[in-house]
Amino acid sequence: MDTRKRKRLLKPRLSLSLYTQYSSMKFLMLCFSFFLFLLFLSHHLRVDPAGLRPTRIVPSLSLLSSSVSNSIQDLTGGRMLPELRAEHRVLFPDSVLVVLPMDRSRRRRYLSEEMDCIYYRLLNNSGGNNGGEATRERVIVHPIISVDVYDDFRSGCRCPAPPENYSAAVGLRWHHGNHKAEYTSPEMDRTVYSWDLLTYEAAMDGEDTAAVFVKGLNLRPHGESNPNQFMCHFELGNSEKSEKLLLTSKSITAAQEVVRCPLPKFVKMNSGKPEEGFRVTIGMNSHLHGRGNLHQLIPSVAKIYDSKSIKLRKNRGNHKHEVCACTMVWNQASTMREWIIYHAWLGVQRWFIYDNNSDDDLKETIEELDKENYNVTRHVWPWIKTQEAGFSHCALRARDECKWVAFFDVDEFFYFPPIKHQGNSRNSLRDLVANFSSHATIAEMRATCHSFGPSGLSSPPAQGVTLGYTCRVQSPERHKSIVRLDALDDTLLNAVHHFKLKKGFRYLNLPSGTVVINHYKYQVWEVFKTKFYRRVSTYVADWQENQNEGSRDRAPGLGTEAIEPPNWRLKFCEVWDIGLRDFVLANFADTTTGLLPWESSALQ
Repeated sequence: MDTRKRKRLLKPRLSLSLYTQYSSMKFLMLCFSFFLFLLFLSHHLRVDPAGLRPTRIVPSLSLLSSSVSNSIQDLTGGRMLPELRAEHRVLFPDSVLVVLPMDRSRRRRYLSEEMDCIYYRLLNNSGGNNGGEATRERVIVHPIISVDVYDDFRSGCRCPAPPENYSAAVGLRWHHGNHKAEYTSPEMDRTVYSWDLLTYEAAMDGEDTAAVFVKGLNLRPHGESNPNQFMCHFELGNSEKSEKLLLTSKSITAAQEVVRCPLPKFVKMNSGKPEEGFRVTIGMNSHLHGRGNLHQLIPSVAKIYDSKSIKLRKNRGNHKHEVCACTMVWNQASTMREWIIYHAWLGVQRWFIYDNNSDDDLKETIEELDKENYNVTRHVWPWIKTQEAGFSHCALRARDECKWVAFFDVDEFFYFPPIKHQGNSRNSLRDLVANFSSHATIAEMRATCHSFGPSGLSSPPAQGVTLGYTCRVQSPERHKSIVRLDALDDTLLNAVHHFKLKKGFRYLNLPSGTVVINHYKYQVWEVFKTKFYRRVSTYVADWQENQNEGSRDRAPGLGTEAIEPPNWRLKFCEVWDIGLRDFVLANFADTTTGLLPWESSALQ
């Protein structure tokens, strides 16, 4: 009896003792956690002596643990964000392209407002545990310029060029509103490829060959080169995991920036994961004095993917469009609607728009047009001064869908002058092409261009270029072409205005009384001065360069600076030409309001 009583008395005392020990330990843990928090702040906040303002130092990528999760939790809403691991970096004169693998589990499309660019600078600080030199990376942050889907399995992020004394090995971080998720992937490899020499794109041509696009080969501008000096190298998956080159094949053609090679059997069979693809590069023989030839591999960011998709496209593409259109643009959203709606009326059925780093509303404009059933797609093409290569790439891309493709610019409009006793009919362009589709030898049609000037205007015409610009230079300048894709030479050689054809095929110069192109080349100064930013052609000098100043690629007497010449609005006006203006008013203007389908007020 006494024993049971003692046990009952001891129980509360023991419980009280355990509770006291637990509370003491909890207090010590809280103190220790607070101490760690203070230590964390002391390492991540520095005081700016000039302004006594705290400056945030972003943790270095290389200092983060390699065990970081593949995703991080957004600070604002608990949403899991994928790891930002750079696959490649390419340094351009005015930007850095960071290539990211797509978040395959979510097929995530990154947004520019969600990310920042991080730049690193190595600083030497005296100190350290042993009194020696210690290095750490000082970091600055800039907003990202843009991010877009680069190909089926990758995204491309454009960051501003690095500040002076900062590395071009740019990192990325998530950025949501006022909260910054300062978690960045551990990246020990900070290789940056120079745009001066780079394998930048690859595409399959059917099931047997690949076209590989290389910057910096310095091949002949408008002629073929010896293919024997090149080899194609195919590597499965991510090359950073292994330096072993799996497969090679000899080049069969080489022209401008395009080298073509047969696909190895293993690639044609498409073994391996299709989303990884095959990394492709070019090896070239370089002669070294006293050492013979050295097979040099060119750095590469190019990949080709699932060859089975080609067969699927061919199965779906038994019925091809009669005529399609392809162009390369930078910041041409303001004219895109007018250009597409007008030429769709003439019979263009499919559109391939190569976007060369636009930062206007081009993407949204193209998406709207596609929703309106104009069958237009936008292809991200971040490679500067590669118009010829872009057109070669487009020719490959369009082969499964189109018989003929017109290659021309957004400021160029086909015009069919009315023939006496025969008005202009809808689908005039498609009918013209269809008439030659079964011709034995004609595989390209060339239309002459008339260059229009500012026509007395000082601001962009509200109703569009076809109504606003009505005065031109008297003599025609150059031409643009519509080409039959199955008759193109295997080199894909082109001079922007026309392609090289296979033997046995020829081109036809279209009579100017049948069809011409109104080229609204010299628009109001506000629009024209944007040309000084950069030329898109590989072999044409930029406006700022003091080269070929008398060329037709330049405005006569303009010089090399974006300074408006006196009386610009009155220049290039020798003949008043209102033919296309009247045609557009007769066929496109709303009979009640007079509005044109591409005017902003008509859209509302």
